[in-house]
Amino acid sequence: MPNKLNDLIAELALANRILGHEGVLDAFGHVSVRHPGDPGRYFLPRSRSPALIEPADILEFTLDSEPIKPPKVHMYAERVIHGCIYQARPDVVAVCHHHAPAIMPFAIAGKPIVPVFHLGAAGGEDMPFWDQHDEFGDTNLLVVKPEEGRSLARALSQYSAVLMNRHGATVVGSTIKELVSRSIFMCQNAEYQLRALMLGTPQQLHHGEVELAGAISRMPNVVTRTWEYWSARAEPASVSRRSAKSARPVSRAARKRKKRR
Repeated sequence: MPNKLNDLIAELALANRILGHEGVLDAFGHVSVRHPGDPGRYFLPRSRSPALIEPADILEFTLDSEPIKPPKVHMYAERVIHGCIYQARPDVVAVCHHHAPAIMPFAIAGKPIVPVFHLGAAGGEDMPFWDQHDEFGDTNLLVVKPEEGRSLARALSQYSAVLMNRHGATVVGSTIKELVSRSIFMCQNAEYQLRALMLGTPQQLHHGEVELAGAISRMPNVVTRTWEYWSARAEPASVSRRSAKSARPVSRAARKRKKRR
């Protein structure tokens, strides 16, 4: 478990950096993952710009969003979003809250994002809205109280994402990689839908198309392929170093040492 846990934490840090590079996250927004050995805990970075997150920035929390160890760093104010969703949805393994420019027009106008191209099916056929003001009146729009997090989780229900009126969106996934692809494809879909509105009425995918195309987006080979692509875009220098190292010719002395082992 320790090695697997370290790998998961490194993957979570990379997910933050990928979503920062792809424009889903900016200085704000955050990604978390449920503890693989203890479903009553989850991992979330300290309060820092997502594009800079490293494994050392990852903190561990209970589902009440209380840190396991007293932190010496600032924590995200909206971490209850993650804890409350994990409490309500045992099937959810990863959560992303963001304010991507692509989805904000829909969150502001209260208009639904519907799948309009095949990869857009990753977000599902329907996406509910949650308006914080309906239940809590005037707030600063941050989701910081447990009752606010529970309300958001109820609005999410069994869907893959929920739009938050005048605020942003929250997306869930069964793995970190699925969450990352769903978050990015959802933003791409929103961009295409908005552009299509300039030409007329967008034609959304049929019900059967959403199911079939959505299943393809979750296939392991597709998830791996997109993860590799986004990783290379987010960290071209490190990828180039790894590629150069693997392509470096092995000396005769090194080959002899390897044979003697």
